[in-house]
Amino acid sequence: MPNTKSAIRRVRRVKKQTSVNRIRKSKYKSAVKQMENLLVKGDKKAIKKYFPLFQSILTQVAKKGIVNKKTASRKISRISKKIS
Repeated sequence: MPNTKSAIRRVRRVKKQTSVNRIRKSKYKSAVKQMENLLVKGDKKAIKKYFPLFQSILTQVAKKGIVNKKTASRKISRISKKIS
């Protein structure tokens, strides 16, 4: 248990940050899964439409530090190779 006033506030803050990070990580994972499903189906039109959103989600998550910047970049690169 936290003893000092600042430690109590820190516990509250970490709890909020954890929930926000979980939401962001979930958003990232679902975006990757959705893109993989579209690639399996082979629906070119849907892939072209979803790719900018996919790219945006991955860069946002990387910017916030949920996943490494290079990991997000690598995923975007590999997906774009599969598209073209």
